[in-house]
Amino acid sequence: MNVTLSTPDVLRTALAGLLDGLPPKQAGQAVDRLIANYRGATPTDAPVLRDRSDVAAYAAYRMPATFEAVRAALDGLAGAAPDWAPGSHVDVGGGTGAAIWAADAIWAEPRTTTVLDWAEPALALGRELAAASGLPGLRAAEWRQARIGAALKLPESDLVTVSYVLKELAERDRGALVAEAARAARAVVVVEPGTPDGYLRIIEARDQLIAAGLRIAAPCPHSGACPIEPGEDWCHFAARVSRSSLHRQVKGGSLAYEDEKFSYVAAVRFEARPARGRVTRKPQIRKGQVLLDLCTVEDGLRRETVTKRHGPLYRAARDTAWGDVWPPRATEDGPDA
Repeated sequence: MNVTLSTPDVLRTALAGLLDGLPPKQAGQAVDRLIANYRGATPTDAPVLRDRSDVAAYAAYRMPATFEAVRAALDGLAGAAPDWAPGSHVDVGGGTGAAIWAADAIWAEPRTTTVLDWAEPALALGRELAAASGLPGLRAAEWRQARIGAALKLPESDLVTVSYVLKELAERDRGALVAEAARAARAVVVVEPGTPDGYLRIIEARDQLIAAGLRIAAPCPHSGACPIEPGEDWCHFAARVSRSSLHRQVKGGSLAYEDEKFSYVAAVRFEARPARGRVTRKPQIRKGQVLLDLCTVEDGLRRETVTKRHGPLYRAARDTAWGDVWPPRATEDGPDA
């Protein structure tokens, strides 16, 4: 494979190669079953992915979106700690490995990587994808079967990722997993769907990580209480996902992209510089001004208006996206509210 391609392009090519030949009807049936499982409210104590056809359908249905969401979360961590890179990475419940692909897209430095999952078919396909990537860091990853629950013991690692896993666990197992990640890692990143209940799981994990002595690096500008009133709103972001023709076929869509909504928290045991503010909604661009909804250190949730009189900052505001740091890290002071 051409390793000069970007990591997302390499992933799309690897997926297309491994999924070539899977009967569309079989893929569609597996996708329907997976959608029912992922939209359900009951945690499971057995793997959702049962066989290779399930795993192949999952890879086409979910892996590109999971990759983009985790990449955005890891980018938030990297922005808060630009001089840090993980020398080791454990991905818990990693399935086919979207999170290790995301880490490869963020950090060029070599690292040891371990993917833990209870579904051997998912690990097998993830191993194949990594081997087909041509990317040394992915090809060297270790894929290990493990039951994800209260009894799981993690090796000490610079980075532990837990993405789209907590929803599948009972409350007792969720708490135990987050506690174990906090014990084992210097940095923990948890990603969940960008839904009200996904946000609540992130807040629970955030509280646990802070209680365990970690500090919040992203997306929050502080390690204090979340200023969002429970039941009134929820903190989430969106990642744009490019969809291949195969991806569109399996998902039954026609657009060349989709937006993956996600919530996340990144917490660390080392020095980090969280954003002074984070854009929490899609910016509203109007004639001569940009309206930004922010979560800030000083004032909690507030709206800021950036106008033409702010010069370069106004131009920056017009290019600012939902989830971005505000003000840009290169500036010292934001505009007047």
